Amino acid sequence: MSATPTSDSPLILRQRDGDIATVVLNRPEKLNALTIDGWRLLGDTFLELDADDSVRCVLLRGAGEKAFSPGNDIGEFETARSNKRQAVEYGAVMRRTIEAIGGCRHPVVAQIHGICVGGGLEIASLADVRICGESSRFGVPIKNLGLVMSYSELAPLVRLVGPSVALQVLLEGSIFDAAQALRLGVVTRVEPDGRVAEEARATARRIADGAPLVARWHKKFIRNLMSGKALTEADRDEAFDCFDTEDFRAGYHAFLAKAKPQFNGR
Repeated sequence: MSATPTSDSPLILRQRDGDIATVVLNRPEKLNALTIDGWRLLGDTFLELDADDSVRCVLLRGAGEKAFSPGNDIGEFETARSNKRQAVEYGAVMRRTIEAIGGCRHPVVAQIHGICVGGGLEIASLADVRICGESSRFGVPIKNLGLVMSYSELAPLVRLVGPSVALQVLLEGSIFDAAQALRLGVVTRVEPDGRVAEEARATARRIADGAPLVARWHKKFIRNLMSGKALTEADRDEAFDCFDTEDFRAGYHAFLAKAKPQFNGR
């Protein structure tokens, strides 16, 4: 499924293919660089998708195949991010969106073509699975702009690759290739450029074919484990709620019958 962006197209496109939702960063003429309005719309989109029980997987990508996103549109800084007061307001919009993507209960797959740097890498870091092409490039060279990443922006990268690698990426500010991104843990898989879309779609399909409640529980449980908080008895008990679901009964009955299970999310 594809769309042909125009100058009148929305900054964020949302498409549906059954139980898979596709979210597109839609400024191909700017390599999908994000404006404050783009950040706001991206957050709105993920909050709406999070509330939709019919969604089983979200595929997140940039328009075209030149870039996922190079991050924020630097040309907007003069008017929207030129001092601390403006930056705080801008940062609040970014934080809301980062939390909306990171808190999405549905699995998120990032389909990464080409450039994925700065804020683009922040967004990709929030996905559960990140698939890129062999020619993709990554990095956070904001030291060259005299900028720092806020805590909200840093958190996904640190959770993904750990503090040492995050510092290496930030302090050196280097742009690195897909092979290095895989070694550092920035991406999950590297595919030939011409197969990225196909593999990302196939991955989303495999995820969507599974029991949706299980996927949401696994995301929640891993977030709980990564938060460092002590697990409560209620937390531990919730791990057994699946045994009272229709999906569990459908799953094991299908297994015994050597049939493909049909899950309804109940």
